[in-house]
Amino acid sequence: MADSDSISARISVDCPSEIQQVLTAAWSHDVGAVKKLLDTPGKASCQDPKTGETPLHAAIRACGHPSEEDDPEDLEAAKKTVYELLLWGAIWNDVDDHNETPGCVAQRLGRPELYNLCVEAGVRAEMLFGLMDGYEELSSGGEEEDEEMGEANGHVVEEDGEEAPELVATDETAPQGEEQQAEEEEEEDEEADGQRAFQPPKIDSDVDVKSENYLRSKLTYSDGKLVDDDGNGVMMAWETDIMRQSVDALLPDKPPGKRILNIGFGMGIIDTMFAETKPSKHHVIEAHPEVLEHISSPASKFGKSWEESGPEAGAFKIYQGKWQEICLQLLQEGHVYDAIYFDTFGENYGQLRMFFTEFIPGLLDENGIFGFFNGLGADRKICYDIYTKVSEMHLADAGLDVDWKDIDVDMKELAEAGKGEWEGVKRRYWTLDKYRLPVCTFLG
Repeated sequence: MADSDSISARISVDCPSEIQQVLTAAWSHDVGAVKKLLDTPGKASCQDPKTGETPLHAAIRACGHPSEEDDPEDLEAAKKTVYELLLWGAIWNDVDDHNETPGCVAQRLGRPELYNLCVEAGVRAEMLFGLMDGYEELSSGGEEEDEEMGEANGHVVEEDGEEAPELVATDETAPQGEEQQAEEEEEEDEEADGQRAFQPPKIDSDVDVKSENYLRSKLTYSDGKLVDDDGNGVMMAWETDIMRQSVDALLPDKPPGKRILNIGFGMGIIDTMFAETKPSKHHVIEAHPEVLEHISSPASKFGKSWEESGPEAGAFKIYQGKWQEICLQLLQEGHVYDAIYFDTFGENYGQLRMFFTEFIPGLLDENGIFGFFNGLGADRKICYDIYTKVSEMHLADAGLDVDWKDIDVDMKELAEAGKGEWEGVKRRYWTLDKYRLPVCTFLG
């Protein structure tokens, strides 16, 4: 085990004794001792004030990397310890001073069974938030690496960009879930002890990228990027291969004459590809005033002349406004599409879910295909995996089957914040070497 993962490095000498007892019991995988110590709400998610180590981190980290010396009984005890901690309200996405969640530690150490327990805990938490009409951003604290994260980092952007945020409830709308409640109770307990809970480093900006703020922001098109006035990447050229493969999935063999709806124009990457298939109907919804101005400029391929080139009046059209209002209009007018793509900016996962639950059944042809930019939780693997499971369940609830196609992402120019493709972009909203492309069709 690396020195940085040793018990002496992770449980500091000045850690309060009550917290130290829980961390040590979790590290030892002493399930009986853990149960006895978890006698107060919040104990399961206590943190070492210096290292941010939680009992979940400790139970997983103690396993180290797989080796010939692994004891099957100890690994079974580790699983039971993790399960017990989660049962008592341990927070699956707390970060330590290395900006790692317990699941991140399990992934790094090559412990898939423990990693899956964390994923399942995250899915349960987010499904609960969903039932209570609130979503929390599947982000975890800060640190410079997490600067990349922002609220636009999954890509569900408001009618335009390319991002679908992360499952997170905002302060105004989020109900108090089990994890949040446990967190608050933990803080109360530690304050009573005169101790201060571990606080991860703050990212540069805590300001959410909200839909209305985004629509009022000034956008800049330059060097293969579309960024807002806070430096958030709305859409970037590195996504081109993902868009190309998305078109291939939505329009197998690219037959001409298909009816296409795209929500979120951004840089026009996917709409250019859609146009090349010679559709019979091509509708685009865009809300941002500056993007609309860009579309209407003489240099644009999608201005007035494009609209007038359609096979009939209204066949090629840029709808100006919020998709929530335009889609209702399209439903009322009886429009149906063979392929629908969704990629907005500044919106949370709840808006994407509302789209495929309330609008896809009426807008998509019975043999049609629906897709969306899947940047959900793409700041770290565990969040991405949780979003996959949550969205898959919600899609099934909406009567949709989803096949995931894994695409390799070349990370050569994407690996480091502020460099390569991220130069001039405030947050690195993508950190993974695999993109999971959703291909959604009606069940049955």
